Amino acid sequence: MGLRKISQFTEADHAIVVAAVADAERLTTGEIVTIVTDLSDHYDDIAMAWASAIAFIALVSYATFPEFYMGLIDAFSGGWRHEYTTAEYAAFLLAAVALKWIGTWFILKWMPLRLALTPKAKKLARVRSRAISLFKVGTESKTVGRTGVLLYLSMKEHRAEIVADAAIASKVAPEIWGDAMVALLDQVKAGNPGAGVAAAVTQMGIVLAEHFPRGSENPNELPDRLIQL
Repeated sequence: MGLRKISQFTEADHAIVVAAVADAERLTTGEIVTIVTDLSDHYDDIAMAWASAIAFIALVSYATFPEFYMGLIDAFSGGWRHEYTTAEYAAFLLAAVALKWIGTWFILKWMPLRLALTPKAKKLARVRSRAISLFKVGTESKTVGRTGVLLYLSMKEHRAEIVADAAIASKVAPEIWGDAMVALLDQVKAGNPGAGVAAAVTQMGIVLAEHFPRGSENPNELPDRLIQL
């Protein structure tokens, strides 16, 4: 199943990002690529883990207090007491556990809840992995001087990543991008994602201009447009 497309970015947002990329690249041989997506991963494994955990807890509860739960079954059947065989009780048990698993799975199809139950470290890792994957496909080694850098924003996870090509990574430590990340996330939190991406690009351009100033030739090797996935 594909990741859903986002709707927060307007044509005006696209325009200011394109302008910011063009302005930043006028002063550097670096090439900035911007990508934004609604969601980096569906976290199906997280939903399965929670469903399995809830089902296991239910199984332990049913096995520990069988009289209580069988009493509930009797009550729903009109109060007629029936001596269940081991096979019948096992069937009831398995059916109840299966329903608990399926019910939890369907509840966790609501993505806000699924994301809330996903550990922060897991979300960070998935966003980073997605950013690196996209970088390898569309940015890495796509410039003559290996001076491409990707700004990646994943809206639902509230996470962003900057991944740089070999030449840039050799001179710019990851923490140097801190101002760009702060500029981005501050605007996104304020409900201005387009302005946030543009502000981040501006800060990235400052860093790139310092380490990779514009030369006599400065071809535009990568797209300036904001890419939505």
